[in-house]
Amino acid sequence: MMSPLDVEAAPPATMEAAVPAKPTFGRKWGPALLAIAVVVAINAALLGPTGSKIPALSERHEMARDLREARTQAVLDMDYDPEADLNRGRDSVSTLRDVRRSLSATTSATNTADSDAVMEYTRRRHRVLGDYTHVDVSDQFTAFGKWSVTVIYFAYWVFLMFPNWFLPIGRPGIALGGGLTMVVWRYILFVTGQGPVFDAERVIIMEPLFLLFGLMLTTIYLEKMERGGLFDKLRDSLDDPISWKRSAKIMAMSTIGSAAVMNDSVVLIFSGVVVDLCVRHKVANSLPYLLSLATTANIGSGLTMTGNPQNILIVSLAYDDIGWAEFASNMILPVIAASIINTAMMFIYYGSELFPGSSGMVENFGIMFAGKKTPEMLAKENAYYARQAAVKEAVAEETRDEPTGWSIWSKLQIIVVMVFLVFFALGFDVCVVSICAGALLMVMAAYKRQHYDPRPDNTEYDAEGNPLPIKKTYDMDGNEIEPEEEELVTESETTLTEVDYGLLMLFIGQFLLIGSFDDTGIPQAFFSVTMGGCADQMTSVPCVYWFVMIVTILSNVASNVPVVQMLAATFPYATPYDWMQVSFSATIAGNLTMLGSAANMIVAFQAAKVGDRTFTSERHAPFGIPSCLACLYAGTFLLTMVHFSPECSERLGEC
Repeated sequence: MMSPLDVEAAPPATMEAAVPAKPTFGRKWGPALLAIAVVVAINAALLGPTGSKIPALSERHEMARDLREARTQAVLDMDYDPEADLNRGRDSVSTLRDVRRSLSATTSATNTADSDAVMEYTRRRHRVLGDYTHVDVSDQFTAFGKWSVTVIYFAYWVFLMFPNWFLPIGRPGIALGGGLTMVVWRYILFVTGQGPVFDAERVIIMEPLFLLFGLMLTTIYLEKMERGGLFDKLRDSLDDPISWKRSAKIMAMSTIGSAAVMNDSVVLIFSGVVVDLCVRHKVANSLPYLLSLATTANIGSGLTMTGNPQNILIVSLAYDDIGWAEFASNMILPVIAASIINTAMMFIYYGSELFPGSSGMVENFGIMFAGKKTPEMLAKENAYYARQAAVKEAVAEETRDEPTGWSIWSKLQIIVVMVFLVFFALGFDVCVVSICAGALLMVMAAYKRQHYDPRPDNTEYDAEGNPLPIKKTYDMDGNEIEPEEEELVTESETTLTEVDYGLLMLFIGQFLLIGSFDDTGIPQAFFSVTMGGCADQMTSVPCVYWFVMIVTILSNVASNVPVVQMLAATFPYATPYDWMQVSFSATIAGNLTMLGSAANMIVAFQAAKVGDRTFTSERHAPFGIPSCLACLYAGTFLLTMVHFSPECSERLGEC
C-alpha cells in the first residue's frame, strides 16, 4: 500500500501541471457561434426578419407616450436660471438621490406643488446636475468630427481588447494614451469648428476611482499586516484538493460577496488569491478559476442596487423611487438562474481541467453528486494532505514559542472589516467608507511595526557565521562618532507604493475615450435605428428580447455605465420595470467580452501583476459569449414572467 508521500511523487499527481492539448476551432468557438445563432433565430421568430411582427402600440403605451411628451414640453417651457439652479442644485444637496428625496419631501403639500417639484426635479437632473447625466451635444459635430472621433475610439477599443497584438505597452498605458489622444483631437476639432468643446472633467467619474483606491488600500493592509492573519485565512477557506470543488467555492464566494458589497471590490481582493491557489496546486491552466471569479462577480452583483456602479446609477436616475427590497425581489430569480447556468457551463466547458481523469459528463455528475473520485483526483488529494501535514509540522516547529489562534491584530482586522460592511449596508458613501477603512488599517500597521514587530537585524557576519563587531567611525580629531539613531521606515516608502496606480490610470483613460464617443451621438443613433418600432414598447414581449440584446451590445462597445446614462437621457420617464430589465441586461453583458465589465479588467490586471497572463480577450470570449447569452435570455424570461416593480410610472401618472 502506497503512503501519501509515495503518491505525491506518482505520475497522476503531476497531470494537472502537464500542458493541455490545444482545442480545435469547433471545440473552442462552437458554443459561442451556436449561442449567437440561437439568439438571432429567437429574435427573427419573435419580431420577423425585417421587424414585420412588431406589434402595434397598445392603448397603455400610447397614453404613456402622450404623458411623457407633455411632461417634457412642460419642462422645456419653464424659465431657466442657470446660476440660481446651479447654486440650488449643487450647494443644497450633495447627490442625485438627495435631490430626489428633497423634492419628494416637498410634494406632499398640494397637487400643484407636486407637479412643480417633479418638473423641477427633471429640469435639475438634465440641466444642472450633469455629473452623471448624458448631455446631448451631437448636433454640434460635423460629419467629419463624428466619424473621426469614432475611428479613434474603435482603434483604441481594439488595442485594449487585444493588447498583446501590438507594442508591449499594457492596458493602462494604452487607455491613458487613448484618453489623451481624444482630448487633443477634440481640442483640434473645437478650434477648427468641427465639434463642441470637450468637458473632460465631467466625463471622468470620480467615485469609481475613489472606491478602487480605498479598496486597494484596504486589501493591501489586510494582506500585509500579519502572516497567518485574516487574509491568509480567507485564502485557505477557498482551498481544496479537488479542482471542481475549488472552482465551486470561488464561484459561491464571488456571487455572495458581489451582492453584499460590490463586484469590483470582490475581484480586486480575490484575484491574487485565485492565482496563488493555482500556483499552489501547480495548475497549468488558471483560466477556469479566473473565469469562475469574474463571471460570477458580474452575475452576483445584479442582485442588489449596490452590487455594481450601473445599479447605483440606475437607482439615482430612475424617475420613480426604487427601494432596496423591491430591487432585490425582482432580481433574485434571474440571478439564481444565471448562476446555475454559468456554473453548469463552466463545469461542462472546462470539464477536462476541473474533472481530471473523468470519461465525460456522465461521470462528472457521479463525481459531483455521488462522491466518486477518479484515480487522478485521489492522487492529488493524497498529495495535498501530505503537503499540508508537512507544512503544519514545519510551521509548528517554527512558531513553537508563539501564541496560537487569532492574534489581537487579526481580531482588529475583523472588527474593521465588519464595521466597513455595516456602514456600507447602512447606505453610507462607499468611497468614504473604503478609504477610511484603508486609512485606519494603515495607522494600525504603522503602530504595530513601530511598537510590536521585532527590529530588523542589521548585524553583519563573517564567512564562518560569527557576528562582526559594529564598525566605529571617528572624526578628524580622533574622537569616536556616536552612531545615529536608526531612521524609521514609513508607510509611504513601503505599503503605499503597492497601490496599483496603473489601474486608476486605466479607468481614467477609458472614461475619456467613452465620454468623447458618447458625445457624437452614434451610440444613441445605433439604439434608435436598431430598436425601430420597439422603442416605445422596449420592455414588452416580444420587443424585450431584442431590447436586452441591444443593451448588451452597447454595454460592450460603449461600457455599461455610459449606456445607463444615455438611456436615462433618452427615456427620462422609464418605469421601474424598464430599469429592472436594463439593470439585468447591462450587468450580465459584462460577461460577453473582456471590456464589458470593469471587474473583468481588474481580474486581468491583478492576475498579470503577479505573473499570470492567461486571462485575455481571446481566451475569455469562447466561454463568455455562450454563458452571457444563455444567462441573459433565461433571466430576461423569468423577469418578464415574475416581477414586482410596476410597468407604469406612478410619478408621471400612468398608473
